[in-house]
Amino acid sequence: MYDPRSKELDRTLFSLDVVCTVAAFLVAFWARNLLLPEAGQLNLYSHIFLLPLLLTLLILFLSYFGAYQNPRYATFMGYAWAIFRGMALTIGVLLSLLFFLEIDYVSRMVIIGFAGLGFVALVMVRAAMLAQFRQSLQDGSGALRVLIIGTGERARELARNLHEQAEWGIKIVGHLDPESQRIGSDINGVPVIGNIDQISQCLKSNVVDEVIIAIPRSLLEDAEHIAHACEEEGIKLRFMADIFNVQVARVSLAQVGNLPLLTMEPVAQDESKLFAKRVFDLTVTLLAMPLVLPLMAVVALAVKLDSPGPAIFVQQRVGLRKHLFPMFKFRSMYMDAEEKMKEIEHLNEAQGPIFKISNDPRVTRVGRFIRRTSLDELPQLFNVLRGEMSLVGPRPMSIRDVDLFDRGIQRKRFSVKPGVTCLWQISGRSDLPFEKWLALDLEYIDNWSLWMDIKILLKTVPAVLFSKGAV
Repeated sequence: MYDPRSKELDRTLFSLDVVCTVAAFLVAFWARNLLLPEAGQLNLYSHIFLLPLLLTLLILFLSYFGAYQNPRYATFMGYAWAIFRGMALTIGVLLSLLFFLEIDYVSRMVIIGFAGLGFVALVMVRAAMLAQFRQSLQDGSGALRVLIIGTGERARELARNLHEQAEWGIKIVGHLDPESQRIGSDINGVPVIGNIDQISQCLKSNVVDEVIIAIPRSLLEDAEHIAHACEEEGIKLRFMADIFNVQVARVSLAQVGNLPLLTMEPVAQDESKLFAKRVFDLTVTLLAMPLVLPLMAVVALAVKLDSPGPAIFVQQRVGLRKHLFPMFKFRSMYMDAEEKMKEIEHLNEAQGPIFKISNDPRVTRVGRFIRRTSLDELPQLFNVLRGEMSLVGPRPMSIRDVDLFDRGIQRKRFSVKPGVTCLWQISGRSDLPFEKWLALDLEYIDNWSLWMDIKILLKTVPAVLFSKGAV
């Protein structure tokens, strides 16, 4: 998102969504009392408590499905489909919570009525926004006027990208060049209107919204003069940040005191989508707990009866950004398994840094069953609740395995939270070589979406039931 007006539009759209959501809920409540008086009058205070949860879920899902996509790249039908999915998922989660928590005093008719009214209101807001945006593009009233410092290939590439990506339209006022002899020439039809020393006069003589520096590092000493000129005229100054020849996913600027810090991230993940992932993890895990806890009690008892020692095995694993955390599992091996590791290291059947053998003598009778059915992984749901793991993500690895990594790219898997299940889990598990395992982890990191998480979770069930590739 280049144009700051897009952020302003996002804030406006968010505010309108909140207002429309609250209004639709109140209208649905009023309509229920008006149309069905014989069923009894509902108490507003018994329903109003739903609004914070309703707003949180709806805004979260609207954001995830693209209801806040920039109007330059969106269509009316695209917005309508995003709102429909966001609303449907919100209502689905809300009704599920009411059912599991046995809350009977909340009218389902109010919720269904809200869904219809809210959908229509949110769609109408975006229809009006699209019409206003397209009118602005047509008459050019919203075009951003930019002065580019530089005439080289970087400046030409910048001009091309601005025309392609400036959401509200772009008007390049001109170029300034360090060399005076280039004044009067043109760059892709845009004139060179002066040299860098003339920037103050150029800013006074032209309507300029922004100045962008696109000159090589060797000429950056001229930037101070440019910055002072922009400061005097009250004009925003930007500079191209590709001053290092590295590939990054996102560049951002932060400030510590008076010092600006340029941040280059090799893996860029949208904070709102990460928040949606966290809410999804917590919701699914908490809803699953009434079913999972009795099963965990049975497994724990079986482990205790089968061999001496605690039912839960805790091991330090390498998590997000290589921070260590205690991972919980049901114990599937005898108590002296760690000590016997060196004795059987030569029997390793897996390639790469991982250790796997099909008939590990350290595994107990119950351990073989719970490993084959992945029941030993159930306590990791507590790691999910603690925020150390996600339901879906690269499997957490032991310190031993990580110490054996021989390539830097293998550590990219630590840029996201480890997961209870992953692409590896549904693609063959222990049958896969380590290189394929790593490739699947990197594929997940580069292409992650909430919908991908849902598909992996759904595919995990048959993979576990049929024990495909389990050791």
